[in-house]
Amino acid sequence: MTGLGQIGSLRRRLLLGALGLIVAALVVAGLAIGLILARFVRGQIESRLDAQIVSLVSGLEPGQPLRLSRDLDAPPFDRPGSGWTWQVRRGAASIGSASLAGRDLALPQVPEAGDDRPRPADGAGPRGEALILRVLDLPDGTMVAASAPRAALWGPLREAGLALAASLGVLGLCLAAGAVAQVRLGLKPLDRLRRELEAVRAGQRERVPASQPAEVRPLAAEINALLDENAAQLAQARTHVANLAHGLKTPLATLSLALSEPGRDPDGRLAHLVASLDRGVRHHLRRARSAALTGATRIRTELAGPVADLASALERLHAEKGVQVTCAVPPGLAAACDPQDLDEMLGNLIDNACTWCARAVRVSAEAAGSDVIVSIEDDGPGLGPEALAAVAQRGKRLDETVPGHGFGLAITTELAELYGGGLELDRSAMGGLRARLRLPG
Repeated sequence: MTGLGQIGSLRRRLLLGALGLIVAALVVAGLAIGLILARFVRGQIESRLDAQIVSLVSGLEPGQPLRLSRDLDAPPFDRPGSGWTWQVRRGAASIGSASLAGRDLALPQVPEAGDDRPRPADGAGPRGEALILRVLDLPDGTMVAASAPRAALWGPLREAGLALAASLGVLGLCLAAGAVAQVRLGLKPLDRLRRELEAVRAGQRERVPASQPAEVRPLAAEINALLDENAAQLAQARTHVANLAHGLKTPLATLSLALSEPGRDPDGRLAHLVASLDRGVRHHLRRARSAALTGATRIRTELAGPVADLASALERLHAEKGVQVTCAVPPGLAAACDPQDLDEMLGNLIDNACTWCARAVRVSAEAAGSDVIVSIEDDGPGLGPEALAAVAQRGKRLDETVPGHGFGLAITTELAELYGGGLELDRSAMGGLRARLRLPG
């Protein structure tokens, strides 16, 4: 089974593959060039030995004994122990180069007739050292041989090999740097796509831009299709949750009112069951809506615009009191919240403040770590300590706990908690109530 851990890093796989191919190519190239150089150097040595043999054959005087018409001990054949030697043998008689110092080469004993060109042969030097040996067998039984030391082959090859290795090493480093740059450049669109997806998840954009390289464009199209499908499912889920809420809460409220009439529920057992059923419905509706709101994308809504619109509308609504709503919301400050839910929460709180204020309402907002806190304050009578303590109790509808000051607060609290936030009520510096709505930023 192939998992993510077994797949590993795509960048690492591409780099290892490229570097492996580069190393293999350089090794093959080094071996091929080395073989070509070895054949070339050996060919040069054999050509020189063949030329020496031809000179020896042309310099032989006819008849007996063996004698050369001229001196053919040109360098390096004149240096004893140099390995560059020549020898002519006819029967038991032989003559040789000065480099042999009177010794004989270990030549093949049986000549190969019928070949008028020098041939390679097995042989050794006077001290048994390995040589590069060329031999020519003449028709009259004369054997002419010339040799070169193995160092004449391996010395140039060693020097050429060092230069070749250094050149291939520099070439390999350049190719490796090019592979690294190519992989980084090739995977850059994926890094950009990841950042764009992070922006989508953070609510900074709704879709992945379609302007992508040809290889990444189908992936971006599939991501956008998935985002559209999730958005449609989210809207559908929220609609179902809202319909279910209205379909269940209204009959339960009607049943609760009917049971509150005298004589309908003498011992209160039915009212208790209805209240338990209402709590269960609210609990599961909250879970369903929370699951719908915490999808793959997060909507971010700027606060300044909705706050200004709500303040203007509620000032006109409470124009008979001459209410003035002051807004102090920094531009660009946003909350990870659906615009409709944000309007509902802020509308409830600002309307509540306008209802109970004397004349002034102040709305401010600030960032607090990863959260955003919106404060709505008024200069009204506020709430006493007992009322604030009662309001803080969970599970109670706030509009029933504190008549007049609790309109819509229960809905606001539920919505804020669905987003991982909350609502706090305390005393305002203006003299009235301060509602602090905390939402994720």
